[in-house]
Amino acid sequence: MKKLTVMLATVAGLAISAGSALADSTLKMVEVITSPPRTEFLKKQIAEFEAANPGVKVELVSLPWGQAFEKFLTMVQAGDTPDVVEMPERWMGLYANNAQLEDLGPYMAKWDDAKTLGERAKQFGSTVNNTQFMIPYGYYVNALFWNKKLFKQAGLDGPPATLDEFVADSKKISAIPGKYGYCLRGGPGAFNGMHMFMNIAAGKGGYFNEDGTSTINEEGSVKGLQMLADMYKNGLAPKDAVSWGFNETVTGFYSGTCAMLNQDPDALLGIADKMSADDFAVAPMPVGPSGKSYPTLGYAGWAMFANSQHKDDAWKLMATLLSPKDNLEWAKEVGVVPIHKGADQDAHFKTEQFKGWFTELSDTSKYEMVTPPTHLENLGNFVDQVAIKNFQEVLLGQKTAKEAADAWATFLTKEQQDWLAKNKK
Repeated sequence: MKKLTVMLATVAGLAISAGSALADSTLKMVEVITSPPRTEFLKKQIAEFEAANPGVKVELVSLPWGQAFEKFLTMVQAGDTPDVVEMPERWMGLYANNAQLEDLGPYMAKWDDAKTLGERAKQFGSTVNNTQFMIPYGYYVNALFWNKKLFKQAGLDGPPATLDEFVADSKKISAIPGKYGYCLRGGPGAFNGMHMFMNIAAGKGGYFNEDGTSTINEEGSVKGLQMLADMYKNGLAPKDAVSWGFNETVTGFYSGTCAMLNQDPDALLGIADKMSADDFAVAPMPVGPSGKSYPTLGYAGWAMFANSQHKDDAWKLMATLLSPKDNLEWAKEVGVVPIHKGADQDAHFKTEQFKGWFTELSDTSKYEMVTPPTHLENLGNFVDQVAIKNFQEVLLGQKTAKEAADAWATFLTKEQQDWLAKNKK
């Protein structure tokens, strides 16, 4: 009898142990805007989360940014979905419209840190069906890096204030042997910057008219696209810039190859590491003929897949990463404008190098932020694949600016009008 009692106790103990093991959860998390330092920092934040939440483990999958859209889409189509995913704004329409993302509204309603969350985070994370399918972790706002030494060498005493000055300054700097005025981005990630110049030249922000027709092929927009093509053709940007992505443009700037670069705060990380703070600054984007400028405001954030089997733990992870403390550290590390109110008062952001971005964000009469139409289901493929190929064709003279803009307008108009028809009130 005693032996049986011991056996039963042992079995009970094993059952309790098994129950404890089953209570543990492993979260699968996918990051898509990757770089080695960024990934290591994310791993550090994850390790701190795991230490504070015994029994919860996080498996991090890092996809190379250049192929992330296709690789992640393949994962999802194969049923290999994560609990938490880093969601660029232009992918949200695809996954949210297909009912694959969790509504975060109920979680946010009980989240103490929602009190300090800026309105942009709530607005931008709920562009699809007015539902909070993601929470941005920061904003990528375009402003103009300029090399003080090269400007002085070209006889210029400050950054360009207008598009005309932008082109004229590029010509003067490009007259210096081995130097170029502009670090043009013609490869991966080129669309937002290119479209920004089209908007500035047109004096009109955004993508669509009220009836859903695209503005991207209107006369002013085409002039902006042609301006970039002419700059490339006339040697104001390096020839291999036709295939440049983020890393190449940043390297082109800090190496002194080219004197101007339109980029987000994430570029500051590499540039500040290679250049003295006295040798460069960041100015607001030049204005167009209308007297206004239309900087691109992109963003990415964290989203939860609706079929997650560990939703409470997935939310705990997201809430930790998005807390004021972790978000401020993340913003400093990866180069984004943070999401919580008051973060801009941190000493890290009170420098000449951040001045351009905060000027754009504060002066709404002169700078109108343009965000991508994230509600469109096929925006990701268009921005990351189709538009890049066409832009390169324009730069190389294989297609006219008008031909490319017309093709883009046809695609975008159909997408928007289809969406409007489905969402009639």
